[in-house]
Amino acid sequence: MDKQQSSFVRGTFILTAAAFITRILGFLGSIVLARFLGPEGIGLLMMAHPLVPMMITLTSLGLPVAISKLVAEAEAQRDVAKVKRILQVSLSLTVTISIVLTLGTFIGAKWIASFVLADQRAYYAMLAIIPIAPLVAISSVLKGYFRGKQNMTPIAVSDVIENIVHILLIMGLVQLLLPYGIEYAAAGAMICTVMGECSSLLFLLLMYMLHKRKHGGQIADGSPLPDKKRTLYELLNIGLPSTGQGFINSIYRAFKPTLVIKSLAIAGIGTAVATKQYGLLVGYAFPLLVFPTFIMHSLSTALIPSISEANASNNQRLIHQRIDQAIQLAFIIGAPCTILLYMWAIPLTTTLYHAPEAGNLLKLLAPFFLLHYFEDPLHAILLGIGRVKTVMWNFIMSTLLQAIAMFILGSKWGIYGVATGINFGVCIITMLNFLSVSTYVGFSLDVRHYLKTILCLITMAFCGQGAYAFLSQSGFSLPWAVTGAITVSILTYLLSLMATNTVRLSERRGSAKGFFTK
Repeated sequence: MDKQQSSFVRGTFILTAAAFITRILGFLGSIVLARFLGPEGIGLLMMAHPLVPMMITLTSLGLPVAISKLVAEAEAQRDVAKVKRILQVSLSLTVTISIVLTLGTFIGAKWIASFVLADQRAYYAMLAIIPIAPLVAISSVLKGYFRGKQNMTPIAVSDVIENIVHILLIMGLVQLLLPYGIEYAAAGAMICTVMGECSSLLFLLLMYMLHKRKHGGQIADGSPLPDKKRTLYELLNIGLPSTGQGFINSIYRAFKPTLVIKSLAIAGIGTAVATKQYGLLVGYAFPLLVFPTFIMHSLSTALIPSISEANASNNQRLIHQRIDQAIQLAFIIGAPCTILLYMWAIPLTTTLYHAPEAGNLLKLLAPFFLLHYFEDPLHAILLGIGRVKTVMWNFIMSTLLQAIAMFILGSKWGIYGVATGINFGVCIITMLNFLSVSTYVGFSLDVRHYLKTILCLITMAFCGQGAYAFLSQSGFSLPWAVTGAITVSILTYLLSLMATNTVRLSERRGSAKGFFTK
């Protein structure tokens, strides 16, 4: 395996392993929060949280993606001076903007809360999360730098540290503040998030200092001003379209709770009940739906610099190989997760949250979320080949259509109409990105591979249902029956994949390539 192939595969597996740990920790944290705060408290938390991406987007200006791409290209060209300039310009810009924006947000917090929060009790949670913006912005720059170097270990370890600190603090601080009121407990949960991010940033700074000392040199490289201006232009040329997308996304997420509450009000549902239903949707159903995406996100994180480097070297064969690997993996992982979540939606939400009503929402969303599992790889492919504006416009169009669908359907069918609107948006964004990748670089799908995967899925579903029926009839409690059925399903699926040679491990020593090949 050549160096580029090895870096891509190694980076993907490191990020996937770390993401699995962090997703487990994050999932446990969401369960703890759901138990402590209940649907109403989760609803308050979700109303305040969307303001954070807006601040992060404005602070980072889309630089993490730009840094990852440009550093990878500079590495391919062995331009060490440019790598240093990229980091210097990025950090200077990010630190300046983050300080100004954070101070401005603190000053205008009251006005922002009255303007965008559907429930004013979420004000304290919004206030508590504001300090996270500069922390995330700076750590994003450092993560972009390490991604461009295709050194994923510091990123992986920092994510694990962040989640460990977060969940440990949640178990103490939220319980401590709960007697003072649900709004203060929600604010405590936000403080835990800030402290977790702070621990992650400290680790990244330590790793960067060690990396700099090991390889020598300083951040400042004495480059003339025109070179730094050119670097700034290159960064913003990639970053600003990403910022536009991120800004639209942040605005949408900030106003999404209000949009949902208003649509439910038209449907005749009161604010308190609507807040509870919104909490069931985004606090209970969504954590289960997005749990499997850590693998696709890890793949996408390694995919951007890998495709950027291949694109800079004009290696079309490697680009198409990466695309084929990404689409295959998204289907192999996403399809069984979709089936498992659909079949045991109500038992899962009953076991984990004691909220069977959330299972109906999960069952409605799960089939369409299979398309969502393709979104991260497709997004990464387009960014890697430099189609940043295409990604932005695809996102803006799909978000606008999703918002309209959520409001119209929600005002007619309540929270189930909102979920249907979300499904519509997922279909639109995936279709647009598929068409864009096909137009710019093209790809071919091996139908035999997908037919074999579908056969494995059918086998998994039958075995899982049989195991669930057997365990239930044998007198096992619901948690044990669900756990046993899902375990049997996963094992059956993995064995079926290997038996049909849909996935096989490489026989070559030291190679992990086989996981991604047919």
